[in-house]
Amino acid sequence: MDDHDISFNNLPQAVAYLIKEVGDLKLLLKKENTVGASPTKRIPIGIEEVSKLIGKAKSTIYSLVQKRIIPCYKNGKKLYFFEDELLDWISNGKRKTMKELIFESEQYKKKNSGK
Repeated sequence: MDDHDISFNNLPQAVAYLIKEVGDLKLLLKKENTVGASPTKRIPIGIEEVSKLIGKAKSTIYSLVQKRIIPCYKNGKKLYFFEDELLDWISNGKRKTMKELIFESEQYKKKNSGK
């Protein structure tokens, strides 16, 4: 649609054309952001921030580091952590609820009862 053809009579077509164009632009922007996006910089956090984030004392965190339980990095004598890794570590330690355990045991019984 040519921008000079807009009149009261063809206003609905002009609006429909604009809506389509905006939709196409949104798709292009989404593709560009996902395909060509550079990874965001992760900023390491120190033991104080880790203590606040996971609700553990510094001594407990040092113990977890020594046992190689908690994800961390060491450069010289300083420890570094990344918040996203800590949150993943926490979520991987989820314990199943009693309801989930009962459901899984019932599914297991159903699956193996025919043998």
